[in-house]
Amino acid sequence: MKNVTISLDANVARWARIKAAEQDKSLSRFLAELLEERMKHESDYDAARRRFKEGKPFAFREPGEKLPTRDEIYDRKIFRR
Repeated sequence: MKNVTISLDANVARWARIKAAEQDKSLSRFLAELLEERMKHESDYDAARRRFKEGKPFAFREPGEKLPTRDEIYDRKIFRR
C-alpha cells in the first residue's frame, strides 16, 4: 500500500470521520474503499460503453418503410384516460 497525504475542508473531514465511524472503519480504510469503489464503477462503465460501441448498427425499420404517425405511436391503452 502507498501512503498519501490529503487536505480536506473541515466539513468534509468531519463528515468522512463520522461515516467511517458508522461503518466501524478507520478514516484511511473508509477513504481507500470509497476510492476503490469509484475506480471500479468508472472501469465498469468504460467497459460497457466500449462493448456498446463495438456492436453493429441496426435499422429500426426497413428501407423505404414509412415511419409511424404520432397517433399510431401513442395509440395505446396506457396513454388513454
